[in-house]
Amino acid sequence: MKTLTVLLFGLLSISLTKAQVEDFTLPSATDSSSFTLSKNKGNYVVLHFLLKTECPYCTRHTNEYIQRANQLPDVVQVFIKPDKENRIKEWAMKIPGSEKYKVYRDVNAQLAKKLKIPDGYEFHGQSVHFPATIILNKEGKELFRYVGADNTDRLPFSTTARKIKRYQKAGK
Repeated sequence: MKTLTVLLFGLLSISLTKAQVEDFTLPSATDSSSFTLSKNKGNYVVLHFLLKTECPYCTRHTNEYIQRANQLPDVVQVFIKPDKENRIKEWAMKIPGSEKYKVYRDVNAQLAKKLKIPDGYEFHGQSVHFPATIILNKEGKELFRYVGADNTDRLPFSTTARKIKRYQKAGK
């Protein structure tokens, strides 16, 4: 019985361990740059998976993070949309301060699929991935994941900031 308990505890610990995120590169839809995960080692990275450009909740979410990003200076905020480049650029230009924060394009939602963000959310007559926020540590290991139930369900900046500060304090 003791062996079984130890084995079950070991399996549970393994399943709770967050995985290292495989390196990826996303093209910016707002300029000619790109984001590569491996080039951002040494910083916490927050991946914001947004919906198509017509989503007003994506606009509010992105605006909140852009306006408050200076409260987390060693955190790279990565805004990701699965739309056409020109539509993303048009959408981003409406957000104050967006010229400082690029919006990256997840072509055919490849990164969302790779990171196993659930899809099947019906939005504007299309089936898309759910909105999600993933926090990565300084080595690119996933620390936390939040998947919204719908387009209105987003992780507030205050929650992200508390989590990041907790991870910093714990040395994660």
